[in-house]
Amino acid sequence: MLEVERLEVGYGEVTALRDVSLEIAQGEIVTLIGGNGAGKTTTLKTISGLIKPTAGAIRYQGAAITGFSPDRIVALGIAQVPEGRHVFPELSVEDNLRVGAHLVRARDGVRNGLDRVYAMFPTLRARRYQLGGTLSGGEQQMLAVGRAIMSQPRLMLLDEPSLGLAPQVVEEVAKAVVALRGAGVTILLVEQNARLALAISERGYVIETGRIVLADSAAALKRNPKIIESYLGGRAAMSPLTAVAV
Repeated sequence: MLEVERLEVGYGEVTALRDVSLEIAQGEIVTLIGGNGAGKTTTLKTISGLIKPTAGAIRYQGAAITGFSPDRIVALGIAQVPEGRHVFPELSVEDNLRVGAHLVRARDGVRNGLDRVYAMFPTLRARRYQLGGTLSGGEQQMLAVGRAIMSQPRLMLLDEPSLGLAPQVVEEVAKAVVALRGAGVTILLVEQNARLALAISERGYVIETGRIVLADSAAALKRNPKIIESYLGGRAAMSPLTAVAV
């Protein structure tokens, strides 16, 4: 479904991504894990058109989309949920969701999208007239995911969905991600919490200093000594997401 081939991105004289290649098949949850500043968010922003690559190619459903504008990429069926949520604080929950449907022309499509989001996140239905800025961090994360769902994506790019959330909210968001995959949405998950990411993904890539250094099944990565030492070590308790079926 998505192929990224030898992608390079630079900020002035600084190279942020170098020779990054990855692929995602339709219906998969694939994770990209790495430390702060490794290039995870830059990879997502480049796929979604927010950053222009200096070299390499991006193909979606077999067609080149390298250098496309963000709105054109959304129209093709790719939606990104950014790190930090970025909800509109002065808009109601429902108006925030409707912003995500700006490319959906049919009124029934918007209504169906709202129903889908509210079924997945009942808390948002209860707060649909509340201002986005008054929601808790977990509720804002649900709203950010819901806003992306409103664009009717076939591929969703999720950037650090667990960041700053309480464990019970992390589990709820994780279940929503798995449910989205069940509904036919392919997921590329960027997540610093490797336990969380590998618990719900089929495959994973590890990025360090702008390069992909390892790619394998999630099960194999969880057993890999390098991953255990670098990303899983020192945590006594498993994430609640390990209980979420993939």
